[in-house]
Amino acid sequence: MLLKLNQQEVVSWSGRFRPPLEDADIAPRPVQEKLPVWVGVGGTPESAVRAGRLGVGMALAILGGDPRRFKPLADLYYQAGVEAGHAREDLKVGVTGHAYIAKTTQQAKDEYYPYYANYWSIVNRQRGMTTRIPRADFEQMAGPETSLFVGSPQQIVEKILRQHELYGHCRFLAQLDIGGLPFRKVAEGIELLAAEVAPVVRKATSK
Repeated sequence: MLLKLNQQEVVSWSGRFRPPLEDADIAPRPVQEKLPVWVGVGGTPESAVRAGRLGVGMALAILGGDPRRFKPLADLYYQAGVEAGHAREDLKVGVTGHAYIAKTTQQAKDEYYPYYANYWSIVNRQRGMTTRIPRADFEQMAGPETSLFVGSPQQIVEKILRQHELYGHCRFLAQLDIGGLPFRKVAEGIELLAAEVAPVVRKATSK
C-alpha cells in the first residue's frame, strides 16, 4: 500500500491488515519526487530478495560479528532488484549498528562496556537468560574486524569503509543511545560522528 501511495495521488487499494481505500486523495505529497521507502532486513535471504524485487532501499541491521556474513544478503538484494527490472543505481543499501565513539579506541571500549553489557543483560532477561557479557568477550566483539562500531573516529571510519567495500552501501545509521548511556556521552558521540567521521567517509566514498 505504501508503494502505491507513493506512485499515485488518488488510490484504490485493498489488503489483509486494514480497511480498503476507495479513490482516496493522498496529501500532502512528498517534498521530493517520491518518498524514500526502506525495508529493514535482519538476516534472512527472503527479506533481502523481497526488498530487491520491490525496488526499495534495504537497511541491514548488523549488531555485531563478522561483516562478511552479510555480504550474501547485499548480493541477493542487488540481484533480485535487477532481475525485477530495477536499475542497479536505484537500489540502495543502508547499514545500521550499535556505535560508541571516543577520542581513542581504548577510551571508547572502557566507557562503553558497562552500558553495552547492561543493554544485553536486559535483552537476555527478556529471553529468560541471566548471563552478562564478560569483558573479554566484549573485547572480541569490539575488535577492528567486527561490525560493532566502538572506537576512535579513525576506527569507525575504517569499519564503515570496510563494509562499504562489501555492500556498496550509501547510508550509515549509528545507534548511539542504548543501555542507559548518559545524554552527555550520546551528544559527544554525535559530535564526533558529524565532525570527524562523516567528512572522511564522504570524501573516501565519493571517489
